[in-house]
Amino acid sequence: MKLGIVFEGGASRAYFSCGVMDGLLDAQIMADYVIGTSAGIANAVSYVSRQKGRNLRIAQDYLHDKRYMGFRHLLSPTNRSYYNMDFVFDTIPNKLLPFDFETFAQFKGEVVASVTNVRTGQAEFLKISPDDRKMMALRASCALPLLFPIIKIGDQAYMDGGIAAPIPVDQAIRAGCDKILVVLTRERGYQKQVEKTMELARRIYRRYPKFVEALHRRADIYNENLRRLEELEAQELVFIIAPDSMHGIHRTEADALILEELYHQGYLHMQANLAALKAFLQPSSGECTTHDAKHLEVRG
Repeated sequence: MKLGIVFEGGASRAYFSCGVMDGLLDAQIMADYVIGTSAGIANAVSYVSRQKGRNLRIAQDYLHDKRYMGFRHLLSPTNRSYYNMDFVFDTIPNKLLPFDFETFAQFKGEVVASVTNVRTGQAEFLKISPDDRKMMALRASCALPLLFPIIKIGDQAYMDGGIAAPIPVDQAIRAGCDKILVVLTRERGYQKQVEKTMELARRIYRRYPKFVEALHRRADIYNENLRRLEELEAQELVFIIAPDSMHGIHRTEADALILEELYHQGYLHMQANLAALKAFLQPSSGECTTHDAKHLEVRG
C-alpha cells in the first residue's frame, strides 16, 4: 500500500496543518508520497525531515519579526515580495533554525510542490530536491499573485500552485497512492469566491493571458477540487482532516499566540482522528505484509 498526504496551502492558515503534521510524527505515521501547495508543502518538508515543533518555532520566533514579512519588503526593488524571500527560504533554514537536509535526503518517497506555470496557466508538479538549499521550488509554490514576483526556475516561470492545483489530490492518485490523507486549511462547507483584487491582477499579468485566465477561474478550480474530494471521500479513497473554523484568520497573520492556537487546534484534530485514520489505513483486502506494516510506521 502506498500512502499519500496532500496539504492545502493558505499561508498562515497552514499552521493548522503544522499541528496535524506533528501529530502524525508522534503517531509515527510517515507517508510514501507528500504533495502540497504553497505554505502546505513549505511546512510539510519539516514533517518529512521529522523535525517536530520546527514549524511552530518559526511562528513563535520569526513570523512577527520585521525581517520576515511586510510591505517594505514588497516595495524593495531587490525583493518585490511581501515576504522577505531570502530571510524565509535561506537565512532561517540554513542559519537560524536549521532544516535537516540530511534526514530529508534519506526519505525514500517523493516530496512534491504544486506550482502554476505562468506562460501556460497550467499546474505543474516539482519534485523537491535536498540539494535545493535556496528552496526555489518552495518559493515558486508559495508565490502568491501580487504579493510575490514571478519565480524563475531554469527557463520556466512559476507562481502559486494554489491557482491551478490548490488541493492536488489527483496528482497523488496519478503517483499511485492507494490511500490518501488530505489536510485542509478551510472548514468543511467553505466555498471560494472571486477575489476583489482580480481586476488589478488582470492588469499586472496582462502579458500572460493564459495565467490571467487561470486566475479568473481560480475560485471555480478550488470549488471543483472540493467537490472532487467529496466524491473520493464517499468512495473511501481519501481521509480528510479540516479545521472547525478559521475564525477569520488572514493568510498574513503574524500574531504568535493566534498561530499557536491554530497549531494546537490541528494537533488536537489529529489526535481526535487518529483511531479513524488508522482504521482507514488498514488494507481492505486484509493482505497487509510485514513490509507494509513496517513502512507505514503506524503505532498501535
